[in-house]
Amino acid sequence: MERHAMSNGKQIVRIEPLPGKTFGAVVTGVRLSELDEDTFSLLYREWLQYALLIFPAQYLTDSQQRDAASKFGCLVEGLEAVEISNLLPTGEVRAAPDDDMMKIIRGNMQWHQDNTYMPLQAKGALFSAKRVPSSGGETGFADMRAAWDALDTETQDRLANLSAYHSLAQSQKNLGEDVKSSDSEYIGYGLDVSTVPRRSLLKIHPETDRKTLAVGRHAFGVTGMAEQESTQFVSDLIDFAVADESRTYHHIWSEGDAILWDNRCLMHRACPWNFSQPRVMLHSRIAGDPSTEAALNS
Repeated sequence: MERHAMSNGKQIVRIEPLPGKTFGAVVTGVRLSELDEDTFSLLYREWLQYALLIFPAQYLTDSQQRDAASKFGCLVEGLEAVEISNLLPTGEVRAAPDDDMMKIIRGNMQWHQDNTYMPLQAKGALFSAKRVPSSGGETGFADMRAAWDALDTETQDRLANLSAYHSLAQSQKNLGEDVKSSDSEYIGYGLDVSTVPRRSLLKIHPETDRKTLAVGRHAFGVTGMAEQESTQFVSDLIDFAVADESRTYHHIWSEGDAILWDNRCLMHRACPWNFSQPRVMLHSRIAGDPSTEAALNS
């Protein structure tokens, strides 16, 4: 079902929900580089409802993406518009399997949420495609609101009283992809956190009040559980969240596409591709509100 919304006297913004999904919509009739206040207000409302907005053929420059993302909130310092790429600064494809950047890229092929391993979880992100491989390299998303709703009442009640620690260093280690950023090009973001954040497994979305299941690859050390039990518990929750196709969507990128997602209620992941082919994505991370996205132990 397609929905139409007038943003001004000249422009029609079209919002088309993803068929058969609990979340997500394709937005056309909008240039993210030319947002007026009325159009932004419309998009913000739709973003809160759908959690994932897909904007085909935007072809944003770094500065245009930075400016568009900043309308949705302050940007994380150092991640205002950063390339996530399997290319070296010289433009050559990274070949070394132990390259720290490739370790992070491979790690991000597991389901996760951004910045849960930092004192302040991210609010969301704007992501766009500069270069895409001939196949593969999709980005997957999972609706953790619908995942929570699908849990039985007994499990919901149990999760409401549980929390877990979140660590990028730990999740990379669990995959055998330890990162040593001191002698690599990886900036080390998230690896030198002094206090490992602890977060509830139930998150209440601060703007919609919807309950959401809060897990991902960075979660470990669930309250009151031994290490092995906790690891299995988190894994089972992630598997449950993505088990129903209506709760997941994998975007097949075309160059110029842009996606805005709500990190407070979605997980995401990168998908494999032939690493001999370039994949260059531009990421702008929107910072969380300290009053709602801070860790329990911050």
